[in-house]
Amino acid sequence: MATVLLLICSNLFMTVAWYWHLKGGMNKPLAAVIAISWGLAFFEYCLAVPANRIGYSGGWTAGQLKVTQEAIALIIFGGFMVVVLKEPLHWRHFAAFGCIMAAVGFLFVGR
Repeated sequence: MATVLLLICSNLFMTVAWYWHLKGGMNKPLAAVIAISWGLAFFEYCLAVPANRIGYSGGWTAGQLKVTQEAIALIIFGGFMVVVLKEPLHWRHFAAFGCIMAAVGFLFVGR
């Protein structure tokens, strides 16, 4: 559970670090945007690295950690896209989510 909670928090920082500037920050100098994003990404790494270490030491495989992270990232980005960027969700988003969730399922079957 700690792994998933840390990955959720990590992905919140990651999504903001990568995409915050698309809404209201496009007029900022690129160097400033990169510096701010690196600052935010620092906190993402501070959460992602322990999440992966805890998960791996708890018996998760690297593949399981990666697809779980991707599924969490997709959920968080979907919310960010709708709430912050004001972009609508389409059937394609749900289909992509279904494919990622299937990947998670395939890697956890039999464990």
